Amino acid sequence: MTRSSTPRPHTTPRPHTTHRAAVRTATALAAALTVLTACSAPGESADDTKDSSGPIKVAVVNAQSGQLSSLGDWEYKGAKLAIDEWNKKGGVDGRKIRLKLFDDQGDPTTGTNLARRLISEKYVAMIGTAESAVTIAMGPVLQQAKIPNITSGQSDGLVALKSPYLFLNGPTSTTYDSTLAQHLVKDKGLKKIAMITNNGSFGKGEHDAFLKAVKGLGVTPSTDQVVTSDQKEFSAALTKIRSTKPDVIFIGSEEVEAGLIVKQARDLGITAPFAGAAPQGTPVFIDTAGKAAAEGTIVSSPYLSNDVSDATKKFAAAYEAAYGKEAELHGAKAYDGANILLTALKSSDGASGEELADAIRDTRYTGLLGDFQYDGTGVGITKTTIGVIRDGKLVPQQ
Repeated sequence: MTRSSTPRPHTTPRPHTTHRAAVRTATALAAALTVLTACSAPGESADDTKDSSGPIKVAVVNAQSGQLSSLGDWEYKGAKLAIDEWNKKGGVDGRKIRLKLFDDQGDPTTGTNLARRLISEKYVAMIGTAESAVTIAMGPVLQQAKIPNITSGQSDGLVALKSPYLFLNGPTSTTYDSTLAQHLVKDKGLKKIAMITNNGSFGKGEHDAFLKAVKGLGVTPSTDQVVTSDQKEFSAALTKIRSTKPDVIFIGSEEVEAGLIVKQARDLGITAPFAGAAPQGTPVFIDTAGKAAAEGTIVSSPYLSNDVSDATKKFAAAYEAAYGKEAELHGAKAYDGANILLTALKSSDGASGEELADAIRDTRYTGLLGDFQYDGTGVGITKTTIGVIRDGKLVPQQ
């Protein structure tokens, strides 16, 4: 049996066929627009782009609880002061800055989870953290999402991340400690130098930077004691230090632990001065150690006093008026960092992502800590000066 060769009758398209095609086309276009919206840079959506008149979302991430909470409090106040000043003048091209504080608890895992939250909630930038270990943990997540981060950490491990979205608002440990080593060895002629540092990210960074600096000057420490970052009792390490009769003791630890070390050292009869970086210049360190025990501590810092310039005096007065507290280094760093971010937002017409990161890198800013000019490593300032604690205050070395 063969198939019939009788021709089929000619048919015309049904009237609704064209309508179906139009519906399919419209649906495809809507889906494409949805995909494009979902792929927008952080801080952008259909009603919140760089051309929008809506607020620009900026996060501050810092410890608000635990041993490092004092750092987080100073940082938040400094950043908020800068942003409040900009908002009073109209924000960035008429767009207000919406600032929100997140508590990382000084914990890298908590910080990483917060980084993911910043992405989902479409923040365009982050200020913080002051804890290098937390910032290092958050770095790859923020880099992948193209969220610029201006951090107050100083560990050289931050630079090692090689993230084009990570910027420091102060010097690295290398700058702090090479300046300090030069002063102790060359200026003061001290050769018997003992070391005590902790094994956390900050302490290790300080240990490695200072050890390299003094060895480069021909000095080998008389003893090199490493404690844990949560340690409270230091008699074993301090007894070994005492036996070497040092001229000076380098300390690489955060404020509270450093203060406890100095206090216990004095109780053991150790009279040699201590020397260190930013934490040893703070009120928390002095209060924890005790005014008498902290006397004579030598400090390398980019911000020695609220009285060093007209700009620092103005900042300190505004800080005290806003919060009823005295300003110090960490608040000044966050204030500079926030101003750098806002300057970049203005110069880029409220950009986000890679464009905002490029604008930060191109920003030249004269701040409380000095003149900022970022290089490819994310470091914008490479100078500290030497101060000393006198009568409970950090003052410039005379």
